[in-house]
Amino acid sequence: MLSDEHFTVDGTLIEAWAGQKSFKRKGLDKAAETPPKDDDPGNPSVNFHGERRRNATHQSTTDPQALLARKGAGKEAKLSYVGHVLMENRNGMAVKCCATQATGHAEPEAALAMVEKIPGWKRITLGADKGYDRKELVLEMREHRVTPHFARKSTSIIDQRTTRYPGYETSQRKRKRVEEIFGWVKTVGGLRKTRHRGLALVDWMFTLALAAYNLIRMRNLVSAPA
Repeated sequence: MLSDEHFTVDGTLIEAWAGQKSFKRKGLDKAAETPPKDDDPGNPSVNFHGERRRNATHQSTTDPQALLARKGAGKEAKLSYVGHVLMENRNGMAVKCCATQATGHAEPEAALAMVEKIPGWKRITLGADKGYDRKELVLEMREHRVTPHFARKSTSIIDQRTTRYPGYETSQRKRKRVEEIFGWVKTVGGLRKTRHRGLALVDWMFTLALAAYNLIRMRNLVSAPA
């Protein structure tokens, strides 16, 4: 059922089990955290107006490993983790996965780490979106005998030596199937917002959800008419 030559990599934000009110300045003394007497101690009022909150200066008291991240410009920033998937392109099965902190540069690092775990030492292709089209990552992939079929930025070093072949267009079409995995994991798998705290548990639950996805995917493939 699996391709051993053509793959896709991508990542998605998983909302952490921690509220925005728990994201407080590091080193804040306890007196400053005390809510007003007429407020609800379990859910105190917090005024964030004018306060610049960043991962470098703030940390969640509920889940210290969760980091503030957003899906794109103009989107709301939420305490999150990132779930990464390496998908084979034949039937859209998840073959490798991991969860990391939402540092902003975790996706290229996770992609390289998952590729290194693919058995064998032969040339493969790897599709991905523009977020992975970084010079350093492209060069590292080529050193690992990986042909990067990444969507190209205007400054990309991926040229016609790669893009002229039909396989590049095929990878660009196939890579979008990874969104089906993320959609299932977040809706059916219940990981739109994790119910666990800490990277180790989030990674464990993400892996379990993908194992369940693969089992259902295999059942559907076997039962499909020839």
